[in-house]
Order: sequence, then structure tokens, then C-alpha cells
Amino acid sequence: MPQKPTVQSVAITPVKNQEPKLNIESVVWGDLTWVNIEKPTQQETEYLAQHYPFHALDLDDTLSRIQRPKIDEYEDYVFIVLHFPIWHRETQVTTATQVSIFVGKNYVVTLHSGELRLLRELFQNCKSSDTALQENMSKGSSFLAYRIIDVLVDRCFTILDRILGWADAVENAVFDENIEAAIELANLRRDVIAQRRIIWPLRSVIGELESKLHRFATADLEVYFGDVMDHLNKIWDTLDEVKEIIEVYKDTDYILSTDRLNRVMRILTVFTTILMPFLIVSSIYGMNVFLPGGQTPGNTVSFWVLIGLMGAMTGAMLWYFRKRRWI
Repeated sequence: MPQKPTVQSVAITPVKNQEPKLNIESVVWGDLTWVNIEKPTQQETEYLAQHYPFHALDLDDTLSRIQRPKIDEYEDYVFIVLHFPIWHRETQVTTATQVSIFVGKNYVVTLHSGELRLLRELFQNCKSSDTALQENMSKGSSFLAYRIIDVLVDRCFTILDRILGWADAVENAVFDENIEAAIELANLRRDVIAQRRIIWPLRSVIGELESKLHRFATADLEVYFGDVMDHLNKIWDTLDEVKEIIEVYKDTDYILSTDRLNRVMRILTVFTTILMPFLIVSSIYGMNVFLPGGQTPGNTVSFWVLIGLMGAMTGAMLWYFRKRRWI
């Protein structure tokens, strides 16, 4: 029979009420401990340095926001840095949030910003439910790490469904003359690029996890991590498909916009052509020169001089346009 699970909260007794409580929680099943830290600070990493054989550079990486996804393998543990997409509804922008995972023989330590709701729910389920605790932690630390990563990867499908719905809405906007689709296309394209920037390095890291965590596993995890890779490949293929759709929509929107502009220009050209004789007559007789037919009769020589001058200017412009191959 497995040992009864226990839940722990770690805190350092304040000295003269100056040191705040550490934001560290843990849950234990048998000899396996899962330590979860949300919004880690220097104090939490100092606590980990005192109780675990973690390298100082790895602990610094957990506090850094510029780390790339990676795997660092040591004699006693494996350090994993992963990024997952977060959708901000207010700004309609996708950003990456970092999850750092230490995996040893008898422990798993997760450090994250707290933005990943499913990770928080997984830990809370393990705290409150013996069934969830046994399901996730009874097969060793490597399997627990797999469960954490699997939950976070599956969460990406929610964001992917939103992108597909967004793509359908953009398609309707492209063929609706009353909607400006260019801005929506640009926003969707920016979001897809952000997703691809996050998913691409994630695939290479997770592809190596099974071989790195094999020494801590009590069962063969190749099938499990293979399933995670299948999900990531599906996500990547869908993002590629949406990227191609965006390119098609962009070209379609450009063609339709050009066609609408040409129709408007055609109408304006007709009006301009109709008004051109009036403009010519009014411009000639609006000059301060006495011309035949005017209120004050003038010499016909002035009239033909003006006509010749305008003709020469028109011919010079036609010659220049022809030389530049504009016509």
C-alpha cells in the first residue's frame, strides 16, 4: 500500500517581522515530492539552494525572462526551461510565459509566474484529491514531469481554436466591403508569428526529454512523450495552415481593394472627362489677356500664341513620359 499523501507549505519564521513568508507549496506521495513555486523571487531560490543540489546558474535562470527553452543535464537532476503561449484578451496579443522544472529521482520542482491556469489546477487537484495524486505521482518523477508538460501542451489547443475562429472571422471580413479587413489580417498574422516563435523551440526540447528523463523513470515513457510530440506537431501543422490561409486572404483583400479602387477611379475619370471642356474654356478666358470672343475683343495672335504654348508644354511632358517609359 502506498503511503498516505501529505501536503506541505514551507515557510521561514520571520525574524523581527522583517522576512516575508516564502511562496512555496509541496505535496508528497511516497518518497516523491512535488514542490510548486508561483512567482519565484530571490528568497525562494535561496531556499532551493539550501535544500537541493541545484546549480546557482540554473536558479538564476528561473528568475530570468530572457531564457530560451533548453535542457541542462546533471548527475543528480535535469533542469528544463519551457515557454508556453499566453493570450491577453485586453491587448489581443500572445506572449510567452516561462516554466522551469527541476526533475530528480525523488522530487519535481516547478517554478512559474502563475499565469498557467491548468498547471495551478493540476497542483491543486493533487493537494485535494488522493485519486489525482496517485494518478500523477505514483509512477515516479519522470512521469509527473510528463503529466505537467502534457497538460500545458494540451492547453495550447484552446488558443489554437481561438486562432481558427479568428481566421474564419477574417475570411468573412475580407469579402465584406463594409469591413476593413487589413487591420484584422495584420493582427492575426502577428499572433500566428508569436505562436510559431514559441512552439518551434518547444518541439526540439520536448523531443529530447524522454531520453534525458529515462534514468528517473519507473516505466517506459517513450509512448507518453511520443503522444506529446504528436500534439505539438499537430499544433505546428495547424499554425502553418493558418499562415498559408493568411497569405491567401492578404492577396485576396489586396485584389478586392484594388478592384474597388478601380471602380471608384473609373467613375471619377468619367466626371473629370465630362468637366474637362468647361475647365479648358474657363481657364483660357480667365486669363488677363484680351482674346477674341471675350468681353473686350482682342487680337487672334494672342489666342494662337497661348494655344501653341500650351501645346508645346503638353508635347514636352509627353516626350519626357515616353523617355522614362511611363507611357
